Parts: sequence; C-alpha cells; structure tokens
Amino acid sequence: MKRFEAGLRRIGALSLIVATAACTYLRPPASLPPGTSIAEARQTLGAGDEYPLPNGGTRLSFPRGKDTYMLDFDASGRLVQSQQVLNPQTFATIQAGMPQGEVLTRLGRPAFVFPVGYQKLQVLNYRFGGLEGDCMVFQVSISNVTGNVTEAGTGADPRCSTGDKGRD
Repeated sequence: MKRFEAGLRRIGALSLIVATAACTYLRPPASLPPGTSIAEARQTLGAGDEYPLPNGGTRLSFPRGKDTYMLDFDASGRLVQSQQVLNPQTFATIQAGMPQGEVLTRLGRPAFVFPVGYQKLQVLNYRFGGLEGDCMVFQVSISNVTGNVTEAGTGADPRCSTGDKGRD
C-alpha cells in the first residue's frame, strides 16, 4: 500500500510540473502589462532569446508555433511594448544588405535553416499563418561570406508536401 501511495504522490508532483510548464508556454507573451520587469517576464514566460536594442534596452523573443512575440524593455528593464512579428509588415522591413543579427533581432530564431553550398549561403525559414495560408514560410538568404541578407521572400513550406500540414 505504501508503494501505491508513493506512486500517487510522484504522479501528482509530475502532473503539477507539467501543468506549470504548460501554463508558461500557453500564456500569451502579449498579455504582460507595460512596466513588467524582465525578471517577471522570464519567470512567467521562460527564458526567451535575448537581443540588445540600440537605446540600451533589451528585446526578448518568444516563439510560439507560427507566431513569435517580441517584448521590448527599456534600459531600466521595464516592458515598453510587445508585438507578434511574423507578419507581412515586419517581413517587409527585411532588406538586402541587412546584417543577420538585425534579422534575428526583428524576427527571432527561425523554425529551420538550410545551407545552399554552391551559392555559399544559408536560408533562414520562418513558418507563419495568415492570408498566405498555413503552408508558407518567409525565407531570408544570408551570405556566408558577408553575413548579410542577399534576398528575402515567401516560399512553400516543405512540410506541406510530406503530409504534415497540421503540425508545428
């Protein structure tokens, strides 16, 4: 009987850990109010990727499926704004010649990257939803030589041709 009770306690503890992690992932980053500290944001949402902003502030990036939320904090570490950046308006700001670091600061971590050896570049791919449909990716080609954008645009998501249309 003691083993059974101990097993139930372990299951209960594990369930609590899983539920807490799920709440962290499911809470929309945009739900944090202005003035939230970076520490509070990390405690609520997880670590996130971090990028420096020109004004001395910090940008935290939180990928969530086909959305990526950017939370901008001022130099004192307080939330100023949050936005979902995988959209046509933000994609339009990615221009040839832009450094890869700037692309990551604007769009966050890509869903996947593939090399194009003969052109000496890598292609960053961002899955997104919207008017273009669920089988699209925004692609940013980065030169291995310069580290800068050579071109950017939308393309077909290779997953859609393999029958994985419904998964992220």
